[in-house]
Parts: sequence; structure tokens; C-alpha cells
Amino acid sequence: MNLQERIWQHSRPFVIAGPCSVESQSQMMTVAKEIHENFKISLLRAGVWKPRTRPDSFEGVGKIGLSWLVEAGKSIGVPVATEVANSHHVELALKAGVDVLWIGARTTVNPFAVQEVADSLIGVDIPIMIKNPINPDLNLWIGAFERFQNAGFEDLTAIHRGFSVYNHPKYRNEPNWEIPIALMEKMPQIPIICDPSHISGKRERLFPVAQKSMDLNFSGLMIETHSNPNEAWSDKEQQITPKGLADLLNRLVLRKSMIKEEGLMYMELQRNKISEIDDQIFFLLKNRMELAEEVGDYKREKGITILQTEHWMEIINQRLVQADKLGLSQEFMREILDAIHQESIRHQNMVMNKSKE
Repeated sequence: MNLQERIWQHSRPFVIAGPCSVESQSQMMTVAKEIHENFKISLLRAGVWKPRTRPDSFEGVGKIGLSWLVEAGKSIGVPVATEVANSHHVELALKAGVDVLWIGARTTVNPFAVQEVADSLIGVDIPIMIKNPINPDLNLWIGAFERFQNAGFEDLTAIHRGFSVYNHPKYRNEPNWEIPIALMEKMPQIPIICDPSHISGKRERLFPVAQKSMDLNFSGLMIETHSNPNEAWSDKEQQITPKGLADLLNRLVLRKSMIKEEGLMYMELQRNKISEIDDQIFFLLKNRMELAEEVGDYKREKGITILQTEHWMEIINQRLVQADKLGLSQEFMREILDAIHQESIRHQNMVMNKSKE
């Protein structure tokens, strides 16, 4: 089975579903049957080893769960996937007949572990899915793909599950959408599946995350699904029932990724307008940095430090109020202002520390 080809050829979304964890043989058979009755998924998922943050948490049933997972997949005619974190996991999963392996976020963050798994699979023809690392590091994610590519693997798929943050008011794992978008640009041959379960952390927040991933042209969704989520042994708050899965998927608005011919003229006109505005922004930024250099010259002559914290905070507060009035998010404007400020500091530093001739 070539998973990558199946995803590209499948109408969006390609759906991967199943419980967070294998709990028992009957649990897997029941949830597989109920999922199949409500929605025809493409891949059945479940974890048998759970790398939990603290050792007193449920860490999976272990290898015995592999046969239960494989049996459940066969009962509905769907291939199965599980997470592996080391060569021992790989050996047991292959022996059990698991169809697809995924690398979890806590493993992706460790190049040694990724390399161990890649080396243990050399010569084996099996699809690999790689979740983003727990920290927002695009190169670390790309590096995991490269390690498998160097080991001879091309059937690779990305899973975007968000990035760890402390006590986020909205997400369990912040999506940082710009990172998977950057991965699309760097590695366009690799499809991206969104994991709304781990991003949201709450079942009631799954839909907006799933919808946004579809609007960003992601290829599919991985959604944790359990027959009785409130009694799940792990991550109960983010799992939904098979019926809830079907309801969520049926609510999705699936927009086209290609523009029809009659819309090309309109889009080209609007893109040209946007390009003209971008040109103006670049020109204004150039002028701003020239002024920053003049200020740098003055500070150099008068012996004044580059950073003027009180003045900078005054500007930030004023501009964030202005952003609200203009319908721009404060988060967006703060990032823009910080970037401009850092570039201004770079220009002033260059001027103030240039060698005297």
C-alpha cells in the first residue's frame, strides 16, 4: 500500500480515526464497527505505547494491543496505524502486521530516536507518518523527513498536531499554522494531515480546527474516536464518538483548491492590486530603515543607547489601540511591530558600530 498516493488521489478529507489508545480487544472491535457504520474512514488508528508526560499516567497496553488493533482493522477492511518510538516497537509492529507507522511528536523532537527508527526500517516497504515536533521548529520536522528519505523512504506523510505551550487559553497545542504552511512550501510532495484532537484538546473545539485545516488545503484529518469517550483511559476530553465523527465530517465546507477559468480574471486583478500595495509597503519599510539609520547616527554622536524601552512601549500601546480600530488583530500587529523594531535595531547597530576611518 502506498499511503501517499492514496492520500493524493482521495477526495478531501482523507480520514484517519480511532481511539487514542487500545484498551481491550472488545473495545477495538466495537469502536471499529461503530466508526465503519457511521463513516467510511481510510485508516484506523490507535496507540499501544503511550509516551506520557508523567510516569503515573496510563502508558498503553503494550504489544498485546497490536493484535487487537490489526484484528479490528481486518474486521472492517481498513488498514491500521500505530505509533512507534524505537526499534523494538518497530519490530513488534511489523511482526503483528501493522500497515502504517507514525512517529509521535515526542520522538520527532529527538533526532537520535528518529534515526534509530529509520535505520531499523531500512529495506522495509511501509508508509511512515511523521508528527511535528512538540516545539515549533520547522527544520527539526524537515530533518525527520530527511532522515527517512536518506534511509530510502519516499512514502511519507506529515501530521500537524500543534506545538506545546504553557497554559494556553484556547488550545492544548497551539497550531502555529505558519509552520505546516512553510512545510508545504519546502516539501510540496508530502501531504499534510491535520490532527485537531491534539490541537484543540477539547471535543467541542474540534470542528473549527478541522475546518481551518480544510480551508488551508490540508489533505486530511486524524481524529481520535472512542465509543465511550468519557470512559477512555487516555485523553478522554478530546475524543468523540463515531456518530460525532460523522457529524463533524458532514458539517465541513470543502472548498476547491483550483480557480475556475471564469474566476481567473477577477483573481488576477485583485492579485495585481495586492502586489501594488506590497510594493508600497516595501518602499515605505526601506524609507523607515533609512530614517532609523539617521537616528542611529544621532545616537552615536550623542552617546545614547539604541534601545529606548519607555518610548518603545508607548509606541506599542498606541499602535495596538489603532489596530483595534482598523480591524486588525493585536497579535498580528504585535508581531509586525516587533519585526520592524528588530530590523530598526539592526540598522542602528550597524551605523553606531561601524568602524571609523
